[in-house]
Formats: sequence, C-alpha cells, structure tokens
Amino acid sequence: MIDKPGVDERLLAAEVAAAWGVDVAGLVFMPVGLDGHAWAYRVDTADGERYFLKLRRGDYTHAAVLLPGFLRAQGVRQVVAPIDLPGGGAVRGFGDHRLLLYPFHDGGSLWGRGLTDRQWIEYGEFLGRLHAVTPSADMAAVLPVETWRSTAGERLRALGEQAAASELLGTFWDRYGAALRRLSATVDDLAGRVTPGRHVVCHADIHPGNLIAEGDGPLHVVDWDAPILAPPERDLMFVFSRDFGDHPVNAHRAALFRRGYGPLEPDRTVLSYYRGERHLDDVVAFLDSILNSGASPESRANDLHWLTRIAETVAAPGYAP
Repeated sequence: MIDKPGVDERLLAAEVAAAWGVDVAGLVFMPVGLDGHAWAYRVDTADGERYFLKLRRGDYTHAAVLLPGFLRAQGVRQVVAPIDLPGGGAVRGFGDHRLLLYPFHDGGSLWGRGLTDRQWIEYGEFLGRLHAVTPSADMAAVLPVETWRSTAGERLRALGEQAAASELLGTFWDRYGAALRRLSATVDDLAGRVTPGRHVVCHADIHPGNLIAEGDGPLHVVDWDAPILAPPERDLMFVFSRDFGDHPVNAHRAALFRRGYGPLEPDRTVLSYYRGERHLDDVVAFLDSILNSGASPESRANDLHWLTRIAETVAAPGYAP
C-alpha cells in the first residue's frame, strides 16, 4: 500500500521493541505492494540491524503465519519466514492491526529489473522443491484447498454497477466493461472444463515482485499471505503467462526455468483458468479500492494505472486467457 496506515509510528516502534526485544532506532515506511489492507516498514535498530515489518488490518491466516517456517524446516531455503516472538508464536497485536517481523533482505524486488539467467534456474529449482514438499497433517489442515469456485465474477457484477455510475470510473467502464464481463463468463466456462489433478503446496502469488535479490545473488521469496493446496499450474501461471514483471518469460528463460524445475507439461486449460481468474480478481480488487477505500488521490491514481493496464490486456483483439 502506498498510503501510510494512519497509526502512531512512535507507538508502533515501541510495540516492536517490546515484542521482539530489539532496540528500535527508527521506522522507515516502504510504499510497496498493492494490498489495501497491508503496509510495510523497515525497522532500523541501534546496533545497525534491519528488519522488515508487515502491518495488516485484521488477522493473518494460520497458513500465512505457519507455512513459511515449516518450509524452511523442510530445506526450502529461499523462503522468508516471520521471526518468532520470544514467548512463542509470531503474530503481535497492535490495536486493530496485526504485526509480523521478518529478516530484511537487500536488493529489492525483481519486477522491474528481471531475473538473471542463474536466477531463472533457481526460480525453477525453488518452485520444483516447493511443489515436492509433503505438508504435515497439521499444516494440511490449515491450508485452503482449490475449489474452482471463484467469486470474482459475482463481485465484478456488483462493482460494475458502481463503476458505471461513478464520475471517476464511468468512462473506464464504458470502454472496458463489456470485455470484463466476457472475461467473467470465460472464467466460469474454463472452471467447468478443468480436469482435477494432483494438489501441491502453492505460494499463489509467485511473480517477480515477490522475489527479492541483490544483483545475481540468491532469491528470497516473500509475501506468503495466501498459500493454497492446488495444482502446480496455480504457481506456474506466473512463470508462463508473460503478464507479471517487466522482463517476462521467453523461450530462453523458459528453458532455464525448466532446467531448474525439472520435467513438466502444464495443463493449458488450468493455466488459462488461473490467468483469467487472476485478471478478473485483480480488476475487482482495484475497482473496490478506487470506489470504496477512501484512499488518497495518489493511491487511487496508482490503482487506476494497474486497473487500466489489465483491462487493456483483456480488451485486446485476440485475447484469450
């Protein structure tokens, strides 16, 4: 979220210091991510250490809190897991918000600058290892399971009526509304044609924006907010769809990824479903944020930029998820 969360940062710093026993010298707001319910800070300590603080309005899911640590224990070293509190657990309450503290990794996300050849191989190795992990019974019990029943189409219909009547979005809806309604119907059709297959542990948002690295260094995978048990295509869609990041997959990069991942033959129908459903879900999220969030003009302009980018893709001649 690019707007600040509207909390007293002095109290927030004191809460972090008391909860994790760190000597907080300062908090630096980080305007990253598009989740309207989450915010990020860098925590600087008096002894020169740095941490990444995630602040969420409302609760984290049990899977979001527990899975990263479980995966690291299974040897999936790229996972960035929350730091446990001295008294146990990882989540700290702060008014209406919940806090998680993570190690801080330099370099920034790879959305803009892309992955090196070595990192494309590691990207494949990471997802191959993730998809090979067998969750424990306790972990499986907290992980959602794919149902193929998206609610995005229903939400689009409700928000579309608001958008059409909105001064801010009326022109947008006139231009793109029909294409977005067609996409909703396509996603429903694809869901009905999917052949259920094996389920694996999926990150579910594994685009380059959630890969952190310094130079050609090792990958660090962040933002484990919505893991799910689903077909591997739930993650592979981000690799092969060309929608995510400024340097998407091509034949050379796909070959490097496959070298790391191992043999794979993604189901094209399942990939198409996940691409279309993601487009639809993102459209709904941005419409809701613009229409209902009370965000700043700068935040709404940012949401409108991404909303229009997706809508142009969906409305382009020949588009098929």
